[in-house]
Amino acid sequence: MQRRPRTEAPTASPLEPTASSPEKVAANARRSMPRLPVLDGWRGISILAVLACHMLPLGPKRFELNSSIGTFGMAIFFTLSGFLITSTLFFHPSVRTFLIRRVFRIVPVAWLFLLFVLPFVHADNATWHANLFFYTNLPPFHLDSATGHLWSLGVEVQFYLFIAALFLILRERGLALLPLFCLGVTALRIHNGEPESIVTLYRVDDILAGASLAYLFHSAHSARLKQVLSRINPAIPLVLLGLCTLDKMEWLAYGRPYFAAAAIGATLFHQNTRWSRVLTSKSLTYLATISYALYIWHPLTTHGWFGSGSKLVKYAKRPLSIALSLLIAHVSTFYFEKFWINLAKRMTTRRPLPSIGPHRHQEVSAIHSTV
Repeated sequence: MQRRPRTEAPTASPLEPTASSPEKVAANARRSMPRLPVLDGWRGISILAVLACHMLPLGPKRFELNSSIGTFGMAIFFTLSGFLITSTLFFHPSVRTFLIRRVFRIVPVAWLFLLFVLPFVHADNATWHANLFFYTNLPPFHLDSATGHLWSLGVEVQFYLFIAALFLILRERGLALLPLFCLGVTALRIHNGEPESIVTLYRVDDILAGASLAYLFHSAHSARLKQVLSRINPAIPLVLLGLCTLDKMEWLAYGRPYFAAAAIGATLFHQNTRWSRVLTSKSLTYLATISYALYIWHPLTTHGWFGSGSKLVKYAKRPLSIALSLLIAHVSTFYFEKFWINLAKRMTTRRPLPSIGPHRHQEVSAIHSTV
């Protein structure tokens, strides 16, 4: 029997019990958001799964493993996204800052890709609008082979708007409702028989599961969460996540958000274990860094000449396609996206006050009292 990896305390202490008072919100804002390196490893795994789905022949064909590995990767990706978004609002409770940074992170490279691709596929006005404003995942579904993968951005952006509105109205009390929303969406999926869907209403529990994990991890419930998750070998929910993506296991698919959250959550409490060493490896960390650009740009290297010829010839070109995808993603991340991310940070970061002498202290205090 395999021995369960030894677990230890998280690298950063969770927050003390919080309330939604302005004082507590301000206190959270002064705390630095904990760095959890294992999340980079999961992000690297998620993009590897998506690339395998779109670029490799996985068999046996009757098991439809390409579709399964894609669903597996997206479940991890959405869970991580929910965790990051909720953690950001928990530690930096400014809806304005949140929206500016999310828009500048997501939109520039997505729009650049669309402006490059849509003219070549002769997209009509409806397809342009649906892609540029991120609702291709909603009926009547304006999808094609070149831009169809961007359905996931629709789920993401629509969730951003939802959680921003929730937090704006209810502050941290709104975050406490996330587990209930997650269970409600899953119940709706079961009721309407939607084991697999790209429509936000039937897919957003993947994100909500990660969001719920973040809320519990950072809040007063963290001690109880640690008691539960630290006893779980991450391999168990990970295997269950893989099984629930299989076509013949549709009844298990309703547990997909919770298996992904349990696998990721269990590793949050790992230090110096095999899991932590793999998830913090340099290769996975690098893939995590360029993962968004890699997700956006990689379909370009499977079309045109790269997708022509017999099946044998087409897949013989795949190593070149993968290498080109990595190169484009690297350039996009460090020379295009970096500019917009830094611009968003400058727009949302207050400049520190200049150093002042004691004789000006009362004057500055009076100015601040009127702001």
